[in-house]
Amino acid sequence: MEAMSSTPTATGFALPGTALAGLGSRAFGVYVHVPFCASRCGYCDFNTYTASELAGSGASPAGWLDALRVELDQAVRTLGRPPAADTVFVGGGTPSLLGASGLADVLAAVRGTFGLVDGAEVTTEANPESTSAEFFAGIASAGYTRVSLGMQSAAPGVLAVLDRRHTPGRAVAAAAEARAAGIGQVSLDLIYGTPGETDADLEASLDAVLGAGVDHVSAYSLIVEDGTALARKVRRGELAAPDDDVAADRYEMLDAALGAAGLHWYEVSNWATSERTRCRHNLGYWRDGDWWGAGPGAHSHVGGVRWWNVKHPARYASVLGSGGSPAAGQETLGDTERHEERVMLGLRLAEGLPLRELTDVGGQAARRAARDGLLSPVEIALGRAVLTLRGRLLADAVVRALLGI
Repeated sequence: MEAMSSTPTATGFALPGTALAGLGSRAFGVYVHVPFCASRCGYCDFNTYTASELAGSGASPAGWLDALRVELDQAVRTLGRPPAADTVFVGGGTPSLLGASGLADVLAAVRGTFGLVDGAEVTTEANPESTSAEFFAGIASAGYTRVSLGMQSAAPGVLAVLDRRHTPGRAVAAAAEARAAGIGQVSLDLIYGTPGETDADLEASLDAVLGAGVDHVSAYSLIVEDGTALARKVRRGELAAPDDDVAADRYEMLDAALGAAGLHWYEVSNWATSERTRCRHNLGYWRDGDWWGAGPGAHSHVGGVRWWNVKHPARYASVLGSGGSPAAGQETLGDTERHEERVMLGLRLAEGLPLRELTDVGGQAARRAARDGLLSPVEIALGRAVLTLRGRLLADAVVRALLGI
């Protein structure tokens, strides 16, 4: 891999012609990172900042938006003649803290630089606590077609362990408000395996999700990340570490309940009511598409070249304000790395991975995995590696086996 200096250059950086050659032949998305949160959740290690953490730095939402516009202009110059965006995803952080008008400004900046294809999927993440019926009406009017709400759990005790501030019923109410405002696709996010969570807690969360009538659910096993408040509590013995066996049982509960209600897995951690309601933006990541990631700490990928921005909002705005590139580092993936990523990401999808993507050793490993109940024998016979339910629980191990590592 080729690494770029960790210090952004004054003139930005250029992508090789090999990366730009296929631009437009693959899905192209724009990701916008909003680095602001009202408070920090105990489990979160994302690149986010509260007002108190930014005090004295000069960083602000207004300054961030001005810098974002500059970066998007740089992006168009860097890519030459970029395709219009198939998808836009505004994540964070807490994008809903910008309010409907702020999110409208973000989308207007993307539309004014890259443009949007007809029928583009436009998503924003939102914390239920910082939304309202008026908020959803505003973003729908601005052109947002999809919202992803961070519910995490319907159990008060679980929310308390996670340091989530919304009340248990607020996420469901927000989903109803989004639907009423005309947002075509609504997703709820869950976290399972939190210390102290019971089967009854997860069942209550599933009942709430299914009662909300959403068309998409994302569910993630809690991971204790170094440096977080949750990690410190686990280290001090105040909380038990998440249990892998419990997490596996909870995943099976989730999959059974969601499947029975008509939400079927299309990626290991994601379920949707139909192909239309799957998250197209995330599918672009998993299918080796291209995207420009704008904002502090955002990552981008075009044609096998990846780069990432400086993390702090004040540094991000300062660099762009002086005419420099916010990019902090870059790597060009070789054939081996690209093959490994295609296997790792493709296998997580319900559509699976063509066996022709595997080496001879990988193909033999796939057939062994099918005999062990980790891959579907029927799909193997049809030339694809597709995880079974048991295989989804052991997806990382299956990937290592197929890669021979």
